[in-house]
Amino acid sequence: MIASMTGFGRGESSTGGISVSVEIRSVNSRYLEVSARLPRSVSTRENEIKEILRKRISRGKLNVLVSVERENGGEIPLKINAEAARSYLKLMNQLKKATRLKESVKLEHLLKFSEVFEPVAIEETDEAEWSVLQKALSKSIDAYDKMRQDEGTELKHDFIKRIESIEQSLSHIDRLSRERIPVERTRLRERIQQLLGNDSFDESRLELEIALMADKLDVTEEVVRFRSHNKFFLEALDDEEAAGRKLNFLVQEMNREANTIGSKSSSTEIAHLVVGLKEELEKIREQLQNIE
Repeated sequence: MIASMTGFGRGESSTGGISVSVEIRSVNSRYLEVSARLPRSVSTRENEIKEILRKRISRGKLNVLVSVERENGGEIPLKINAEAARSYLKLMNQLKKATRLKESVKLEHLLKFSEVFEPVAIEETDEAEWSVLQKALSKSIDAYDKMRQDEGTELKHDFIKRIESIEQSLSHIDRLSRERIPVERTRLRERIQQLLGNDSFDESRLELEIALMADKLDVTEEVVRFRSHNKFFLEALDDEEAAGRKLNFLVQEMNREANTIGSKSSSTEIAHLVVGLKEELEKIREQLQNIE
């Protein structure tokens, strides 16, 4: 089943006072690119997060945002920097002495210095936090996958309709080409007779020239190959694995056959049909840029 490379997914999980939310956003990219914004407490898990994503996603430019919250039972996540407090107290007493101030140094004076307090640092993620993060990440990937597959289903329906339209055009081209050969055969014979008048001419040589002309006008091989590519294209839409690159290759081959048909035909009607083929292929090619 084909999937889009653009999507969004969000997952949340909470256990034991730890709450984690993960958001995934993606846009088109030829390869898989992962950019993660993580809190300091889970920054050591970045490679593990990327590895989990690589196992389930093959292409796209992903932006991953992780947020972690801990319930601390009303405790303030700060601690006193005693060394800084003593240094500031000593400095202010020196300032008092130097300026001969009689006012004593108070606690409120020390509180003006932000270095007196410092945040409580979590050096590394514990296993409980990592377990919650994995659950939230899995949920976000599931939501992300669903959105991509829903969009992929819509694109698949569009591709099928366009391939059906191409098949109809190919049938028309094949019929016109077959009808054109006897007409050109007659036209060439009449032209030679007009040029030579009553003079005799080599009938076998004429038949050889007609055969060569018919071979140049015949597009049966190209139509057969084109239809073979159409068949493989439709089959690839249901592949279990990502089919974006395969589908792009098949469209390139279809374009090659369309160009050959156009160059072999001298019919204006066939030329118009070939233009229509190439327009449909271009629309398919543009949509394929969004397929994983």
